[in-house]
Amino acid sequence: MKEHIADLIQSALTNLISEGTLPADTSASIHIENTRDKAHGDLASNVALTLAKAARCNPRQLAEKICAALPQSDQVVRTEIAGPGFINFFINQSSIYSVVEKILAEGTEFGRAPANSGTRVQVEFVSANPTGPLHVGHGRGAAYGASVADLLEAAGLEVEREYYVNDAGRQMNILAASVWLRYLEDLDMDLVFPTNAYQGHYIRDIAHVLQQEHGNRFLRTHAQVFDNLPADEPEGGDKDIYIDALIDRAKELLGDEGYEVIFRAGLESILGDIREDLSEFGINYQVWFSERSLTHSGDVDVALNILQEKGHLYEAEGNIWFRSTAFGDDKDRVVKRANGQTTYFASDIAYHMNKFDRGFDQVVNIWGADHHGYITRVKAAIQALGYNPDNLVVRLVQFAILYRGEERVQMSTRSGSFVTLRELRDEVGSDACRFFYVTRKAEQHMDFDLELAKSESKDNPVYYIQYAHARVCSVLRKLEDESMSWDQAQGVAELSRLDSETEKDLITQLTKYPEVLRNAALNFEPHVLANYLRDLASDYHTWYNGHKMIIDDVALRNARLTLSVAVRQVLANGLNLLGVSAPEQM
Repeated sequence: MKEHIADLIQSALTNLISEGTLPADTSASIHIENTRDKAHGDLASNVALTLAKAARCNPRQLAEKICAALPQSDQVVRTEIAGPGFINFFINQSSIYSVVEKILAEGTEFGRAPANSGTRVQVEFVSANPTGPLHVGHGRGAAYGASVADLLEAAGLEVEREYYVNDAGRQMNILAASVWLRYLEDLDMDLVFPTNAYQGHYIRDIAHVLQQEHGNRFLRTHAQVFDNLPADEPEGGDKDIYIDALIDRAKELLGDEGYEVIFRAGLESILGDIREDLSEFGINYQVWFSERSLTHSGDVDVALNILQEKGHLYEAEGNIWFRSTAFGDDKDRVVKRANGQTTYFASDIAYHMNKFDRGFDQVVNIWGADHHGYITRVKAAIQALGYNPDNLVVRLVQFAILYRGEERVQMSTRSGSFVTLRELRDEVGSDACRFFYVTRKAEQHMDFDLELAKSESKDNPVYYIQYAHARVCSVLRKLEDESMSWDQAQGVAELSRLDSETEKDLITQLTKYPEVLRNAALNFEPHVLANYLRDLASDYHTWYNGHKMIIDDVALRNARLTLSVAVRQVLANGLNLLGVSAPEQM
């Protein structure tokens, strides 16, 4: 309906331009809003206010001219001018009923745009270091990123979902060293586990499998492993220096081939667990992109060479620096250290070059809130390489904080003291997790209320919405039990009998779904859809509680059932985009 009103206004503006009331080069972004008060009509536009200056005309006078130039429409009963120049539209109520028939005809496609935009979008999300299981903090980024990708696809864009596997760098070497030391313990070596190693029991599990597959192949003596190492933190040393020395010792003793076996044992075990965990969470990717591949393929060197040729790199203090301050960053960034090792940032530069070279029109990165300071330098590198930095969209996601009663659960991947995403799903269910994670803006702080997520009450939004869907299914089952049937065609024909305010409000709510879906997609805000579904469920429950569905009046019964089935369809469509099931029984 909003598109129809916008088309009417555009036709009126074209007429006013042709008669000279508006300048020939007049262009306007026509906004149509729902009115807050039904006394002021159903829809409203401020177009007269936005064009008054160009028309050199009082806004109310321009509004009168626009109204006079509007083409006739059976869907508009009348217009009114309010305040300084708002145009209010009163919609023919019979036209509102058409949305019910449209929903039933289009089914799962209702609200979705045709997939022919030609716009390719990549959404990269989660991308947690494969150094341990996903925890409840990662879960929020997973739910948000998946919903954003699904919404963009529903808005007609071609979407590719990608996980960037951080399988290079210091943290992965710490993981490898941790696995090796637990492997040595598994072979009865008495040792003090490093303060800065990964402590979780999953490291023991990986080490045990390694021992079963390779026996004592990687066994070395205690003296070989630990003699002449710097002190660890408990002995007054530096924990970082100590773990780095252990990594070097492992590489020296095991050789490239042996070290790679242990490295890959840790990587593949944890990455396999992450894949399985996300799949069970309803999240699947088209691409799992390896950070190590950037070095092996030469992409890092290519990216740095391009920056060098463009004059954006310089040497200082033995390091190679990217002149990111030239592009708005607060300081320049090291891309290659004096020892010849490239930095994580250099890999990120190459990775984003790779993304845009794959032909994506827009790249969406879903990052944790702790990456806030990283945005400017990445955009600077993109611009320096010659790409449009505006084509990179970064959305930051605050980690969710889990509470058990009044007690906050502390989480640390290194110490191994954390609640995994899998544990959370086992306790409250994937549906509650997926929905709760997207009920607020991604950048807002979130406390995950464990007890609320498990409750079967109106206060639990996902339960409340799913119950509305199940309620419709229950009515249809009861209808069958009563040896009655639902005639959809008659129900559509008799929709005009649904003339109570609650019924009109419910139908109006259904008309909003396509716009809500589009806005949620293009603004990367799945919480908008989540809130809409709760409102729709509330409107349905209110109507259902005040009106009997199975009645003797066949025509009215069919009309009410038809509206109910339309509500069920929209609830199912919306829940699906959020990765939540639409149960038929609860």
